[in-house]
Amino acid sequence: MDAQSISVEEKLQERIKELSCLYQVSSALREFDGSYEATLKSILQILKNAWRFPELATVEIQCESYHLSSNPIPKKAYSQKSIIKISENEVGFIKVHYPASDLSKAHFLVEEQRLLDKIAYEVALFFERQNIKIQEEHLKLIAARNDRLAILGEITAGIAHELNTPLGNILGFAEFIEEKTSEKQTKRDAQKIINSAIYSREVVKKLMFFSCDMPQDIKKIEVEPVITQALSLLKPNFKKAKIRFKFNIQDPALKAQVDPIQLTQVFFNLVINAIYYSPENSKILISVYSDQMHYTIEIADEGKGIDPEVKDKIFEPFYTTKPLGEGSGLGLSVVHGIIKSHKGEISIAPNSPKGSIFKIKLPLKF
Repeated sequence: MDAQSISVEEKLQERIKELSCLYQVSSALREFDGSYEATLKSILQILKNAWRFPELATVEIQCESYHLSSNPIPKKAYSQKSIIKISENEVGFIKVHYPASDLSKAHFLVEEQRLLDKIAYEVALFFERQNIKIQEEHLKLIAARNDRLAILGEITAGIAHELNTPLGNILGFAEFIEEKTSEKQTKRDAQKIINSAIYSREVVKKLMFFSCDMPQDIKKIEVEPVITQALSLLKPNFKKAKIRFKFNIQDPALKAQVDPIQLTQVFFNLVINAIYYSPENSKILISVYSDQMHYTIEIADEGKGIDPEVKDKIFEPFYTTKPLGEGSGLGLSVVHGIIKSHKGEISIAPNSPKGSIFKIKLPLKF
């Protein structure tokens, strides 16, 4: 095939194909139905038909996580390429290949390169618009959730204050009866009341943590003694569940500005949660490491892991996967609230080969 000779009539036909290509690509992007792959496949075919030798052309698109081609890419080929950029960042490319065995670089037209650049620009705009839409939807969901949590926080704060005083009175009277009576049955009944009142006060405390009604006492402390003491108190829980634990800290002298009681509360809740979901004879690994600005606490278990369907719900108040009576559904929401009040982040990742890793990232100063 002659690379150079192209008649006026053929030039006109090529321009018509290019205009048709632009229109069809614009239509494909405008009629987006939610499937990125289907839309990109449609563009592959439109571009293939728009080139001078469509029967020999192979179109390749790579954008974000997608990498598609109209047909197998020749091992030896001449190509035209245009970069896809979003906000000056390269996120992919579009290439048109001709097999080197049939055609040469000279068979590509300058107009085809311009067309390819235009299509790459349109694809970039499309992905940018879709990303903005996704971010807007995400922000709307966050705003709606924050509104619900604010209302719920006010309600729980009121409930907590209303319950705290009578629970204190019940506990005091039950302890008085248990101490003064000599009847065994009465002592046993009083002890049941005491245990129930203590459990209820713990729930109230969690409600107050959740509603951010517990005052913070931020001070610069060493992190290692707080975690070591908490682990010491949790040893009976590990022993009862027949679970081992290992604690690693990168810098034992690490200091951070934190409320030590709230940090202990976070650690207790996460470790007790890990113990609950871990099988016998498994191990829980606690790791602490830091950089110049933050320190990270990781708690990794070997349990069944977290179902992706509930991953986004586990920090919501009163949500629990435990059987009725075994959890208030406040533990992880309290953890989330404390971490946020310390300007930190909490995330969950799968452990290998099984289980979950809760990762807390907190600033050293704030």
